[in-house]
Amino acid sequence: MGSGIRAELKVDADGSCPVTNAATEAGVPTFSVSKGVGPEASSRVTEEFMLEDADDGTTPDAETPVESVFTYGSKTVYRFSRSRGRGCPCEHVEAFDCPVVDVHTRDGWLYLVFHAADMSELRGVITTLREEYPAVDIRRLLRSRGDPSDHDLVFVDRGRLTDRQREVLERAHEMGYFERPKGANAGEVAAALDISRSTFSEHLGAAQSKLLDAILET
Repeated sequence: MGSGIRAELKVDADGSCPVTNAATEAGVPTFSVSKGVGPEASSRVTEEFMLEDADDGTTPDAETPVESVFTYGSKTVYRFSRSRGRGCPCEHVEAFDCPVVDVHTRDGWLYLVFHAADMSELRGVITTLREEYPAVDIRRLLRSRGDPSDHDLVFVDRGRLTDRQREVLERAHEMGYFERPKGANAGEVAAALDISRSTFSEHLGAAQSKLLDAILET
């Protein structure tokens, strides 16, 4: 049985995704996105997405031209063609041989679902996206039931920590503050950081709270 990871990410596409742009212009979320090979298989990709119909019945006014191709009651399917290799979020994910299996947009954000072979591949995808786009949020991770490990999968986003919180946490760890018996007390770690003991406690408490939120959230 498989042992991969199903990941759902929320990405600020920063204007690079025609589907997100069209949905934002129309003021409604998309319900699905699908892709196919365009007439010029080596250079074109055709995509379709579904939107709730606008109140005035107009077609979304997006930078990339879209056309209405089918209507399901109050929802309409739109189609557009784009150049392959334009560097959209989906293509960055698929560069890791991870097909995007579900795409939708909401409130200007792009939601992507894909399967990664392991944590190393998943980190590679997330690192690449964060280098290209203003914000990437990990919404959900699921480990395959076929995984032989009995441990729950937890992905801790260190980006939740401020630079100062991370510095305090790292120094406390290096000096043995969390060991039993302690390698250093709060005053000693604070002195090494050249901050007051109360400031050390404030930063450490905030960092621990964020890490526990990531580990314990459902």
